[in-house]
Amino acid sequence: MLVLSRKKNESIVINNDITIVIVDIRGDKVRLGVEAPKEIPVHRREVYDAIQKNEQSAKKDTQPSND
Repeated sequence: MLVLSRKKNESIVINNDITIVIVDIRGDKVRLGVEAPKEIPVHRREVYDAIQKNEQSAKKDTQPSND
């Protein structure tokens, strides 16, 4: 994992087309802005995990059973 220090309004660039901007810092919370192409999904981790869980459940439901 790469760990970087950034201040408010500073940013990082990933793969020439994704920019992460530090929008605000309040106490122990950091607000991030993400600029990415529309075809690249961007989710909070808990949302991403829920999507993955739902996709795995859907795959299990569509697989034929061996009964």
